Amino acid sequence: MSITSFPFLCLFAVSLVLYYAVPKRAQWVFLLLLSAGFFAASDEVSGGGWYLFLYPLAAVAAVYIAAILIDRTAEQKKKRAALVCAVVFCVGLLCTLKFFRLGLLAPMGISFYTLTLLGYLFDVYYEIGPVQKNYARLVLFGCYFPTMVSGPILKYGEMEKQLYQGQRLDYKRITFGMQRMLMGFFKKLVISERMALVANEVFNHYDSYRGLSVWVGAVAFTFQLYTDFDGCMDIVLGLSECFGIRLPENFNAPFLSRSISEYWRRWHISLGNWLKDYLFYPLLRTRFFMELPKKLKGRLGKKMAKRVTTFAAMFILWFAIGYWHGGTWNFIIGSGLLHWFYIVSGELLEPQFAKWRAFFGIRAKARGFVFFQRLRTFALVTLGLVFFRSATVPDAVRMIARGFSGLGLELFAPGVLSGLGMDWIECVIVLVSLLFSSWVTIRGQKEDVRERLAQRPLLVRWAVLYALLFYVILLGKYGPDFSASEFIYQNFKV
Repeated sequence: MSITSFPFLCLFAVSLVLYYAVPKRAQWVFLLLLSAGFFAASDEVSGGGWYLFLYPLAAVAAVYIAAILIDRTAEQKKKRAALVCAVVFCVGLLCTLKFFRLGLLAPMGISFYTLTLLGYLFDVYYEIGPVQKNYARLVLFGCYFPTMVSGPILKYGEMEKQLYQGQRLDYKRITFGMQRMLMGFFKKLVISERMALVANEVFNHYDSYRGLSVWVGAVAFTFQLYTDFDGCMDIVLGLSECFGIRLPENFNAPFLSRSISEYWRRWHISLGNWLKDYLFYPLLRTRFFMELPKKLKGRLGKKMAKRVTTFAAMFILWFAIGYWHGGTWNFIIGSGLLHWFYIVSGELLEPQFAKWRAFFGIRAKARGFVFFQRLRTFALVTLGLVFFRSATVPDAVRMIARGFSGLGLELFAPGVLSGLGMDWIECVIVLVSLLFSSWVTIRGQKEDVRERLAQRPLLVRWAVLYALLFYVILLGKYGPDFSASEFIYQNFKV
């Protein structure tokens, strides 16, 4: 069952009423049953069934047992053994089902619940988080149904009280949650699905396009992916807010970033935080990486030896990010190693950049320079997404080469865009929608737009909300051949 489907919206409405009707002490049990039902119904659509729920149950069992053993024993060797066994089991199950397949179906959200559970286990091992001794409650934490679509990755310490203490009915939280869901549908159905028409055409037939047409297709995919994933997060976070449970933000206006490093602090925030906390920093604390600066000090100097050590750990981090997205080289490069190269080269060249800025009298905070930095970041991200979207690395390289092989107005020849369903009216709809979405995003950096709207007169509030609702209903991409059954980002991280 897709969260963009009408049956899901009906289920959501009924579930919300029942959730606040049951006693607060039983609400977590209701959420657990709802999560199990949603998980099974969604996997029925993908060709699986109830049996796929056995995989997350097994992963939770492994983590549950390991956490109990770590909590009860004082011997460090036994703690480490319990940790290693659970990690090997969960990661092995993830890789077998997601990457190696072996003829088996991967359950929905396997990457997300695996990282969520392992983060909990690491917190227990390092004694920075509590132990959950109720297996059913740990199942709810690992498999809370909104996060099974596309995250975010949860931290147990942030979610424990919210999930189990029960929530009182709050009109403001419900209305705010529904408003955020509506914005998510707007991004997904009005913008992303239209961008997909252009992106799919260019990427699937890149040998027919050159120059500007190639880059228009690449930019279309960048906006398609962003509005798809960010729209999904709006729906997921808004839905959970209706149940009184605040999930961590996963996006913070990434295209306002002035550098690639900043971009990754704003894009898929929960994944970045997880990898820093449980992969990058632990790597730097290993014996190899602690001794590496000493070995390099004589050749490179103390400062550069430390930087090279950090860059080496970052290489492993970015390889892991790319591999997590799909396990093939186009993902490893497009969302991993290419971004590592951006960041490392940027840091190494920053002294030279600073000299150039001083020479030309460019102020770092000048509006024109800030705009240039944001445009540069967007261009570098788009280049990486060419690899991300292409079937293979050679396809990406050939497509980029064609992007520099002439003016390339093939996409704008008479009948091409209209043949894709993108006539001038559709183009205007996309442009207006992007401008509105951008305005909301930029405004949201200064204040909560929903709070601002709530301060307006009742007539104004409802006029705005109903206008957006009917905008989505009337202009969302529907039709006999259209299916909003999945968000595209799901396909990269089942």
